[in-house]
Amino acid sequence: MKIASLFKVEGYGVIVTGGASGLGLAYGEALAENGARVTLLDVDKARLDQETARLCSLGQDVRSAVVDVRDTAALDAAVDEAAALYGRLDVVFANAGIDSGPGFVGSWVGEQRERNAEGSLENYTDERWQRVIDINLNGIFRTARAAARHMKPRRSGRIIFTTSVAAYQCEPAIGSAYMAAKAGCAHLMKMVALELAAYQITANAIAPGFFATNIGGGHAKDPGVQAAMGKVMPMHRVGMPDDIKGLALFLSSPASAYLTGQQISIDGGWTLGVAD
Repeated sequence: MKIASLFKVEGYGVIVTGGASGLGLAYGEALAENGARVTLLDVDKARLDQETARLCSLGQDVRSAVVDVRDTAALDAAVDEAAALYGRLDVVFANAGIDSGPGFVGSWVGEQRERNAEGSLENYTDERWQRVIDINLNGIFRTARAAARHMKPRRSGRIIFTTSVAAYQCEPAIGSAYMAAKAGCAHLMKMVALELAAYQITANAIAPGFFATNIGGGHAKDPGVQAAMGKVMPMHRVGMPDDIKGLALFLSSPASAYLTGQQISIDGGWTLGVAD
């Protein structure tokens, strides 16, 4: 077998939650560009329509549906519909997530980051905590559960979680609910991998570092923020959505058939420490 054939995903049925922008869109593009049939799920209808039309105009097999991962019935129905349309469900990216708002310091960069009262523990509201957990952790669980229902009978499939380096590294500029949710996702992924391994279904996680996406109001797209963050990155730059496509394709393809229960960090060396 030629190595290139190990990465073939042509004809695969794929679902991506949070697929209208950022890393979710990059996952969808990576698979669709290589011949997979992709369904993008998101709450942003305008962005979904725009990106679906763009990808279809390139000759790619992409469709979309407006789904909030907090709505179990709607999510299950969307997964069922896509699986029925494709006649198979090979890959599900459990990706949808939101920013949790400011942490206990007020900025991502700077030698003296001032404390931020809004993100401090004593001021953290139940409503803020619950919303982040319900989308970033419970939504991931619901997505994996819906995927398993279709993959187990076929004894085949890939469930790919989006966690974060925040799953194992504290970042004071992010609200604590985000850290808790991502750490929970990482451990949930391992349990899913353990349970489904006998069915030849793999579960792995992509743990991004600092990427320029729309999350958190798009602060990471600010050139000034990127330049400042680049100074503490060993690779001297922040991540872009295209940087994640290769890993997404690998974890979706036969090339990763014997890899399960792993969280792979993709952060330009950020979590290794400052090199310069």
